[in-house]
Amino acid sequence: MNRTFAAMFAAFACIGLLAPVGQAAGLFHADCDSGCCDASCDGSCCAESCCDATDACDACGSCGSLCSCLGDMKLLGCLKPSDHCFDDFISPMINFVFFEDPRTLTEVRPIYLYHQTPDRVGTLGVPGGDIHLWATEIRLALTERLSLIATKDGYIVEDIDDGPLDDLLDDGWAAVNVGLKYNLLRDVRRGRLGSVGMTYELPVGSRRALQDIGDGEFHFFGSGGMRLHGGNAHYLTGFGVRIPVDDEVQTTSLHWSNHFDYRLTQRVYFVSEAAWWHWVSSADTGLPLGVAGQDLFNLSSTNVTGNDLITKNFGLKYKPNRHVETGIAYEFPITGREDVIKDRIQVDLIFRL
Repeated sequence: MNRTFAAMFAAFACIGLLAPVGQAAGLFHADCDSGCCDASCDGSCCAESCCDATDACDACGSCGSLCSCLGDMKLLGCLKPSDHCFDDFISPMINFVFFEDPRTLTEVRPIYLYHQTPDRVGTLGVPGGDIHLWATEIRLALTERLSLIATKDGYIVEDIDDGPLDDLLDDGWAAVNVGLKYNLLRDVRRGRLGSVGMTYELPVGSRRALQDIGDGEFHFFGSGGMRLHGGNAHYLTGFGVRIPVDDEVQTTSLHWSNHFDYRLTQRVYFVSEAAWWHWVSSADTGLPLGVAGQDLFNLSSTNVTGNDLITKNFGLKYKPNRHVETGIAYEFPITGREDVIKDRIQVDLIFRL
């Protein structure tokens, strides 16, 4: 428990140190970020109140000079900015590799994760410990509805107690997930979104960090969201399936994640989320570990078919303007089965175009 409190203190310190960076870069400003969209705003301002008041606000530029929702092509004509007609939404945190924001976004998202495994892991009861992850997700809007996404990478640092797991897991690079997301539903006036996509996990991580297992895996997903209470609350949901290329050595699983947020002040949101995992099939070869690895790992476990895991988190998000978003969340299992999670603390910082 002392390590959990220490990690929470470090996470808050991290937010405190990163905020001035955004301030110095000119990202933390209030111009046109107070929900306005009237004559006092410049030509780049687009709030949901403007779009909701316009019947024909479902394509770039159709709202007029004050509400160009998706803007012009930027960055050498290759990328588009984020869809700013949904700026009142915030991104989910739970199941961070696979729970995808349904919006079309151009952003860079550094993430820090402090993850505690159970004291005794799996059916073999091996001693657990702590895992740290420093990662960066990237999303690039290629068109008004198509995005390139990279949802998993970074460096893993382990602090596992002496035992078999300590010998099995060491520091190393995480694998890389890359793919495409397409926005099927974009109802600006009602605040509704729906997207589908696919990623492929490249088997390029460190074998010593339990990342380079098999020949990678495919992830097929759908996600959606809606605006509630006039933009003061939001609901997001996402469902997906992970299918390894080599099911001899990796497991197949389903996941369903849900996000609810409520705006406490103009810039602060309360967040509550839950994620359900169900393992469809085990690896054919490997060890009878009884655990599969949740979102960060896909272990060679031969006895996880039918296992279920549900985790819950609570957190806060701070969004000073449309270009910056940061948050912290505490996650824990609510089922008797813990898989590889005792609890975790997650911090993210989003820089969005």
